[in-house]
Amino acid sequence: MISTILVATDGSKAAQKAGRYAVDLAKQLKATLIVLSIIDKSLFVGQTVSAGKTSRHLIEPIEDFLREAAEGYAGEIERLCAKSRVQSKTVITAGHPVEDIVKEARKAKANLIIMGSYGKSALTAAVLGSVTYGVIHNDTKIPVLIVRK
Repeated sequence: MISTILVATDGSKAAQKAGRYAVDLAKQLKATLIVLSIIDKSLFVGQTVSAGKTSRHLIEPIEDFLREAAEGYAGEIERLCAKSRVQSKTVITAGHPVEDIVKEARKAKANLIIMGSYGKSALTAAVLGSVTYGVIHNDTKIPVLIVRK
């Protein structure tokens, strides 16, 4: 029985489609949805955006900017959950996406992981480091459902 579903989002069109699918499935199964968005630490190393180089003239750490974006992506799915009356919880982490998705799924005792994919070939995924490919091939017993763009 599926009682807890984890859906990972990065704001991409594929992730948005996976989010909609996850909400619909959770509603049908009366399952709880864990909405996970990860700030990929490999994208930055404590850099900042200077006021002179931004159109908004803000000084803010890149991590803060990425956290706001992650909260926005997760918020879109949360709004769908509220509209569909699906119980949900949002988790925002900073780390390495593949590892954090599997770790959070285990921590939440998820019965299913749902992710979006652009359908890259295995060779392309291996070279480019696809998160979906990494989660599928991680040594986890949790089933992974891939929603294609």
